[in-house]
Amino acid sequence: MSAYMKGLFPFAGIKKPQRAELSKPFFTELKNLDADTMRASVRWLWKQPEREFQYFAMELLWKNKKAWEDTYLELFEELVESKSWWDTVDFIAATLVGHFLTKHPKRIATTTKAWCASGNLWLNRTAILFQLKYKDKTDFALLQRLIEPHRGSKEFFHQKAIGWSLRQYAYTDPKAVVAYVKRTELKPLSRREAMKHLA
Repeated sequence: MSAYMKGLFPFAGIKKPQRAELSKPFFTELKNLDADTMRASVRWLWKQPEREFQYFAMELLWKNKKAWEDTYLELFEELVESKSWWDTVDFIAATLVGHFLTKHPKRIATTTKAWCASGNLWLNRTAILFQLKYKDKTDFALLQRLIEPHRGSKEFFHQKAIGWSLRQYAYTDPKAVVAYVKRTELKPLSRREAMKHLA
């Protein structure tokens, strides 16, 4: 498991089905955490060496989303920037940040602009991916603006995020994505990913 993650993190070796089963009683007991306790718990979990603790922390946040406060966007940013790799960042981006910003739409413009301009690859990726589950609620004009600074990047995780976000929106509006890909200079990986399911 550690090798699959390029040796970046140690693992306890608990596979996902077993982890889900083991987590159930904890989620039941912790389903009504207040915002401060949950924040402290998540930070404690994030500091633990084994990667399974970070997975549990993300799931705990999601299951207690009704307790989120306005300041939780800063917590998500903190998690994106710490112990960063696609296995945590993508869940935080598409699930946690994506949901939070549907509840706080006034924060979308300033937050995504700052993350997009950040020198942090993982914040860039989060900005590109946060609308991944929005379907017809996707602001495609915003997505294009967030892609623009990174479409020429040589970084794999930029290219993959761009292609993935376009491919996902293509399920909703394939014509818009085809038109965008045709008129925009994208890296081959981004282009392939965007057009993967389109004739």
